[in-house]
Amino acid sequence: MNTATLKLDTLTCPSCMLKIEAAARNVPGVDQDTVHVSFANSKVTFRFDEDLTDAQTVAHAIEKVGYPVLSTRTAVQR
Repeated sequence: MNTATLKLDTLTCPSCMLKIEAAARNVPGVDQDTVHVSFANSKVTFRFDEDLTDAQTVAHAIEKVGYPVLSTRTAVQR
């Protein structure tokens, strides 16, 4: 499992957080229990199975629901 952090454009409301969490959780390979959106920092962090998905796929899913992703950082777990 790898961990990724996506920097988002400024979040303006709690419903934004819920939409982003749902988009990330719906990507096959994302550990649903690890998806966390930080309203204060405009970031989403999650763990994922690198055999099933990657951070860019999750970023694309979030962008499809209307929230621009500004940057992606992935930490590889060995």
